Order: sequence, then structure tokens, then C-alpha cells
Amino acid sequence: MCGRYATTTDPGRLAAELDAIDETPTADNGGSANYNVAPTTQVLTVVERHEHGHPDDDPKLRVRRMRWGLIPVWTKAAEPGVPVKGKPLFNARADKAATTPSFRDAVKYRRCLVPMDGWYEWLVEPDTGAKGKVAKHPYFMANADGSRLYMAGLWSVWRDRSQQQGEPLLSCTVLTTDAVGELTRIHDRMPLPMPEENWAAWLDPDHPAPATLLETPSAESVAGIVARPVSSLVNSVRNNGPELLAPLDSRGGTEQAGQISLL
Repeated sequence: MCGRYATTTDPGRLAAELDAIDETPTADNGGSANYNVAPTTQVLTVVERHEHGHPDDDPKLRVRRMRWGLIPVWTKAAEPGVPVKGKPLFNARADKAATTPSFRDAVKYRRCLVPMDGWYEWLVEPDTGAKGKVAKHPYFMANADGSRLYMAGLWSVWRDRSQQQGEPLLSCTVLTTDAVGELTRIHDRMPLPMPEENWAAWLDPDHPAPATLLETPSAESVAGIVARPVSSLVNSVRNNGPELLAPLDSRGGTEQAGQISLL
């Protein structure tokens, strides 16, 4: 699964790197780093869409903010403009999304990329200090070379059907698959990476994506992703800073700027 991740890019820089249109609010640029992204947060996504009202024009990459936790289009409104609260659909199984009512339309028509520096997962082990209990140790999974990851996602456009006007609510989910390679040591699930050579097919707004793109990747294709233990500070969403990414040393402290700081 993927329930927490980190992203340090801002939408303007991301759009420039991808030659995409930045459709996020102007005030969104600068200071957008989030080291502890949690469900229901507004997150960066990349989609490919036609210009509104011009379906014959070439589609273009667009950077958008969306709520992390997909809201199906058929969700009822709890009050004007506000969808009924339910379990946040922040993950979707890649092997079942095409047949799951909450996600099947998005698989056909609304696929996206979710950029991230890496994601957190918790290794569950027996607690040696308490019989019958378990200990959860946080790890951060990221490319060893520090390059950005792009995960396969789905998105939705929700509107209150009782209102004639009002801004639509965009929301997304991250697809997950079986963990492979060394990552299986931490957890049996992981987000589904989408390599750049598959972006065109994955984001194509006019055609379904090949089913092969939803398959579990090979261990070789994710060999560049490494897992490192990090501080338990990440356990609370109230903590949000670069110290969350600092690797733990052998004594349980964090290594920062050549110094060891015990927690």
C-alpha cells in the first residue's frame, strides 16, 4: 500500500521540466515541499487532456492539484458542494481497479501520474520488549540516485448534481501492486511505478491503456529503489520537515549534515 509519501518539487518547476501547463493556483508555487503527505491532502498530479471545448486539438500535459482520496462521480452530496464522507480511497489495487465500481471508469478515461520523492512504509516485527505485541519501524523507499518517482494513479471529477454551478472537485488515488525484489522485505505491497517510456500510453485521454501497464513490474525495473530506515517522527502527520528523510544510524539516531543527532 502507499499511505504516506514525500514530495519536494513545486508545480512551476515540475511543469517546466515536463513541458506541461501548470494549472495549479498561482499562489501554489514556492514552498510546496511536503515531507509527510497524507490522504485527503491536495497533491500534485500530471494528466494529459485536450483544451476544454477543443477535442480535436492535440492533448497536452497538465499539472494539477487534486485531493488524495478518490471520490467516485456517483457519490452523493452531504450538503451543497460537499460530498458524503466515506473511507478515503487513496489506494487502488492495480489488478482489480478495472472491475471495481469506484475505479473502473477512471481506468478507462482518467489516468494520471503522481510524482513523489519516495514513499514511507512500516516494517512490522515482533516487539522483543512486549510479548504478543509488534513493533512498527518506518522506512523510506526512494531512487538511490535521488531522482523523482512517478506512480500510476487514477483521478475523478466530482460535481454536486443538485447545483447548476460550482467548481468541480478533482481527486485521485495511487495504484498499488505486489512488492517485488528487495522491497518485499518491508511490505507485501507498493505503489505502481510508471516509467517514462510508458507515459504516452498511460496518459492518453482518447484510448484505454494497455492492460500490461497494470501488471506487477519486474524486480529488475525497480532495482534502483532502495529502502532506508527513518525516524519515527513520520508516524505523526503533524511532523513535516526534511528531518523525516534523514537515514537512521546504527544507534537509532539521524544523520544530518555530517552530524549524528539522537532522537
